[in-house]
Amino acid sequence: MIDSDYTADSKSDGAISSRKGSSFNRKRSCRFCVNKEVLIDYKEPQILKYFITDRGKILPRRISGNCSKHQRKLALAIKRARMIALMPFVVIGH
Repeated sequence: MIDSDYTADSKSDGAISSRKGSSFNRKRSCRFCVNKEVLIDYKEPQILKYFITDRGKILPRRISGNCSKHQRKLALAIKRARMIALMPFVVIGH
């Protein structure tokens, strides 16, 4: 028997939501897997800037929505771009 506070959401593949009014957040798909034309390259900081915070930290996989393979390539590309001064290591206040 299921407790009245916990309901199974049919769209979430059996996941149980903790509250009746909570919304289901769809899993983000990896933009590099979806769009094969976008390549991860350390020489293109305009693409890499979407994966760092305003303080210069690399966004984790659970927030960016990348798959593990592309997240590793992305982290390596960001680190390489930092080493040749295309991207900042740290953003100093405004």
